[in-house]
Amino acid sequence: MKTMTCNQLGGACEKEFKANTFEEIEEMSKRHGMEMFQKGDEAHLNAMKNMKQLMTTPDALKEWFASKRREFNSLSEDE
Repeated sequence: MKTMTCNQLGGACEKEFKANTFEEIEEMSKRHGMEMFQKGDEAHLNAMKNMKQLMTTPDALKEWFASKRREFNSLSEDE
């Protein structure tokens, strides 16, 4: 199991997500982002604006996801 924070995944807080795969972490982060969006959390809304900018360039978004996957893969397993 590995841990990444919301902040490491482009978000705005230090909430930790623990999972065995990057896909699981990605899904947890997505759900957290939706929850923060629904709450109108300004810091997360600003982070979402930055992600939206990446979405305008498909290659940039692909590279961002690839870099986060590499970061996840390079993490040590939690103790």
